[in-house]
Amino acid sequence: TTPGVDEMPGFEQLRGRFDDVISWNETISPFHPGGWAPRPDDVPLWERHLRLAWNLGDDDVELAVESIQVNPALGISQIFMGAPVTVYADGLMSYGPTRNKIDPLVGTRVTRLLHLDLVPGLTPLLLTEFGVEPEIVPTDAFVKVLAQLVDTGDALPALDEPALLLGQYLSALGILTAEEEEDLHVRMLKGAIALGHTRVVFKPHPTAPARWSRLLEREAERLGADLTVVDTPVLAEVLYQRMRPALVVGCFSTALLTASALYGLPVARVGTGSLLDRLTPYENSNRVPVTIVDALLPELSDRAAVTGQRPGMDVADLTKLLRAVGFAMQPKIYP
Repeated sequence: TTPGVDEMPGFEQLRGRFDDVISWNETISPFHPGGWAPRPDDVPLWERHLRLAWNLGDDDVELAVESIQVNPALGISQIFMGAPVTVYADGLMSYGPTRNKIDPLVGTRVTRLLHLDLVPGLTPLLLTEFGVEPEIVPTDAFVKVLAQLVDTGDALPALDEPALLLGQYLSALGILTAEEEEDLHVRMLKGAIALGHTRVVFKPHPTAPARWSRLLEREAERLGADLTVVDTPVLAEVLYQRMRPALVVGCFSTALLTASALYGLPVARVGTGSLLDRLTPYENSNRVPVTIVDALLPELSDRAAVTGQRPGMDVADLTKLLRAVGFAMQPKIYP
């Protein structure tokens, strides 16, 4: 239902970094990439098949995968049983516990966890049960790659220093109802206007329905604000570079932390308190991102905190908090 990574805007700028691009979806079709895993008895057969299909011969293979605890990353790691694995974590979930127990035949082969320095001084908990060493992706190297994508989305409006609102589509995850999520976006809009921002840009989640932005448009008209909805599927970081927002507002999106940590932009949060109560089950993997944003970033309605951009909690206390939350989420994995 969504385009492949190699069909998305901006991939052509990055294509030169790869020798070849192969579709996992096409390789295992008609199975679903999120639901299919190789049966244990079929693993040697699948490795032989993939080595033939992808022209790997008898070469040594190394894997770099994202969400190691779920398919397709887990399935690929199981098929290439002798391959060392690098896990890369692009978001705030890496600071939390591993979502479920991983087979030691896979977990013990993970050699490193690559992550962005989104909260300087905070160490990821992910995969520490296997003694995996976290390694920071240098911020300047990452920002340099994002700079290559600055020209994606030709149809983007030319705006300078608006307030940027980030939609997340939490109702799709069953965390909020559609009405509650609409209300959350309206609160973002009202909060930004209350702080004196008259030009507002709303970036909906790429898979969110269009009706939300229409409700926002009516509310903006009523309040006399100039609202622009960006429906081009571009990264939030492209908008940071193109527009240099005066304020970035969101719920618990990783993009809030890339705004502050990578681009030095002012940020504010909305709705994290009620979400911490609502997330079920307790071990819902969104709990750690919500906890971090709630503890660190200023609440949109607190004018002094937003203006001063004061961190709500220091990293030493946040580390203790996340160790406690991580244990409560996965006590068996982290006894």
